[in-house]
Amino acid sequence: MFHTFVVQPIYNAFILLLNLMPGGDVGLAIIALTLLVRFIFYPLFMSSLRTQMAMQAVQPELNRINEKHKDDATVRAQETAALFTKHRIKPFSLIFSTVLQLVIFIGLSYVFFRLAPPAIHSDLLYSFVHTPGVVGTRFLGLMDVTARSNAILALIVGATQYYAIKLSLDRTGKPAPDATAEKIAAQKMQRNMMIVMLPVMGAVFTYTFPAGVGIYMIVTSLVSIAQEIIIKQRPL
Repeated sequence: MFHTFVVQPIYNAFILLLNLMPGGDVGLAIIALTLLVRFIFYPLFMSSLRTQMAMQAVQPELNRINEKHKDDATVRAQETAALFTKHRIKPFSLIFSTVLQLVIFIGLSYVFFRLAPPAIHSDLLYSFVHTPGVVGTRFLGLMDVTARSNAILALIVGATQYYAIKLSLDRTGKPAPDATAEKIAAQKMQRNMMIVMLPVMGAVFTYTFPAGVGIYMIVTSLVSIAQEIIIKQRPL
């Protein structure tokens, strides 16, 4: 089911775009597909973001409910539901959005890892999708997207991920007004770990896998940075 409803549509979209790229440039097709997917799911991202920000805003009140009714799960659940209804918060929509975005990310990763050109898997193509006449694995004629151990690309991935994560945490990582000193310290430690470890892991990951994966990760980070800048300039 995952292969039929997630991987195959993404792969066909990728091959369609590859047919449109000059010289069948795989790197350009990766960029185009990443941007297309992010554009399609942008409304879902914004809806998820609004829910996250709303939940963050009511967190102090939610903490008071949990503390006041810590021994009565029924009343706690009722007051929590009433609080969410009052502020029009739909936590299940956030869960659905998160799961869907994760599924799409796994699908994209599968296509770029397992089904990447120069080989074309014609058995996966729909009838209206044609096998590319030319498949160019040198991105803009400069870099082989199938090659591994590209240190420069790995560094760029690490830098863009660092900045994207920093912007996101600057928006979401603020402690609640009623947070204790211990909780603030724990949040600060967690933030520092994320802002350092995730970019390092991304850089190592990029260095290990074909360069096309690094291109995908850079574009994803750049889109995330652009979204965070837009949110900062136009608060929700």
